[in-house]
Amino acid sequence: MTVTYTARVANARFGGFSKLLLLWRGSIYKLLWRELLCFLGLYMALSAAYRFVLTEEQKRYFEKLVIYCDQYASLIPVSFVLGFYVTLVVHRWWNQYLCMPLPDALMCVVAGTVHGRDERGRLYRRTLMRYAGLSAVLILRSVSTAVFKRFPTIDHVVEAGFMTREERKKFENLNSSYNKYWVPCVWFSNLAAQARREGRIRDNSALKLLLEELTVFRGKCGMLFHYDWISVPLVYTQVVTIAVYSYFLACLIGRQFLDPAQGYQGHNLDLCVPIFTLLQFFFYAGWLKVAEQLINPFGEDDDDFETNFLIDRNFQVSMLAVDEMYDDLAMLEKDLYWDAAEARAPYTAATAFLLQQPSFQGSTFDITLAKEDMQFQRLDGVDAPLGEAHGDFLQRLLPVGAGMAAGGLLGRRLSLLRRKNSGVSETSTAASCACAGAPDGAAPECGCGDPLLDTGLREPELEFPPGPELPIPGPAEPFTTVPMPAPRGPAPPWLPSPIGEEEESLA
Repeated sequence: MTVTYTARVANARFGGFSKLLLLWRGSIYKLLWRELLCFLGLYMALSAAYRFVLTEEQKRYFEKLVIYCDQYASLIPVSFVLGFYVTLVVHRWWNQYLCMPLPDALMCVVAGTVHGRDERGRLYRRTLMRYAGLSAVLILRSVSTAVFKRFPTIDHVVEAGFMTREERKKFENLNSSYNKYWVPCVWFSNLAAQARREGRIRDNSALKLLLEELTVFRGKCGMLFHYDWISVPLVYTQVVTIAVYSYFLACLIGRQFLDPAQGYQGHNLDLCVPIFTLLQFFFYAGWLKVAEQLINPFGEDDDDFETNFLIDRNFQVSMLAVDEMYDDLAMLEKDLYWDAAEARAPYTAATAFLLQQPSFQGSTFDITLAKEDMQFQRLDGVDAPLGEAHGDFLQRLLPVGAGMAAGGLLGRRLSLLRRKNSGVSETSTAASCACAGAPDGAAPECGCGDPLLDTGLREPELEFPPGPELPIPGPAEPFTTVPMPAPRGPAPPWLPSPIGEEEESLA
């Protein structure tokens, strides 16, 4: 039976695992004590022969052999090979448990889709779940020694009630040299289709859902068969076993204590029992024993899967769900918190302290900032509307070069861009200028002109075809300009056109 100790380590405390070290059932001591005694006995026998049996000449030769074995034993990569192997085995062990065929999802779908409170409806539901349980029994008796000992023949399966005698005849008359654990799943599908034809399953969507759950159940049964068929490659298991055993065979000689009077380096102390060598054997050989126990969890070791228990549990629960609990509902009542604005279950005195703890709002919820750090900053560093600041910021980004001063194309683009961003037409801009009243033909001397075109190298204004003028939403404020910095060279070719359609007209 599986050794469960999770309740003993529910809370971390000082020496929390110390009580687990005294457990015998399922422990490493139970697995390893024979190998440990064998290793210690061989070591003590060699040590006694060195001290009391060998001659002086033979002792000198044995001492050279000890130094040689101790020097080259470290070349065996036992920790690397063994660690990777155990990791692979543990991962495979847990995946095999996830493939155990549990009928919980299937029985809920059967109870919700196969209708009928009469005896025939009950027969449909119970038979469907019995077929699912039969498929699980057939595959488990194929991979688990404990289940096979419980059901060694098909007659035992029939006598246990998982299969009728008529079904046994059909099962045995089906000629196939392969494992036939899948036959009850086919019977399940055929019976579900018959229930659909009789109206016990009311629509095709319910039948589809039922068969999908059956497919998941059958897939787990198939994966158990494949895990039993495809093992960890034998060569890998052999390499790990040979590495561990050869390493400790070398340690039997290489870890012997030599006579300190001979002056060998590292042999200044003479003990009878190699404490740290025994610990090393305990760890490495115990690691190998872990892999040996977990590589096939369907045996009868202490920590192997409780397959017979799962068969009993699954069969009983599935029959209760589809039979006694079918259409079994309690009277609908208003819950205890029907009129409560904030529903919260009560706490006992042992857990009342949890009410004082605030709920988690997010990892940045408790971060505080200074008041000045929470102020929004303008791109140009001045207090101005975002539209004007955006236009001035673009104007400062674009460099002014000699080519722009001579041609004026880029300056014209910036002027149009500023007017476009401000939402004011050229007419409204001219009307709002302080020099708008200048005589016809006289050039204004104020700063209302385009600052990019008032550089002394003004080019003639381009004439645009007449078109509809944009409506003026209201009185426009005076359009202020910011002087551009000194010319710094031609505009970079990677700058995009800022105004789109106006660029085409200027070109």
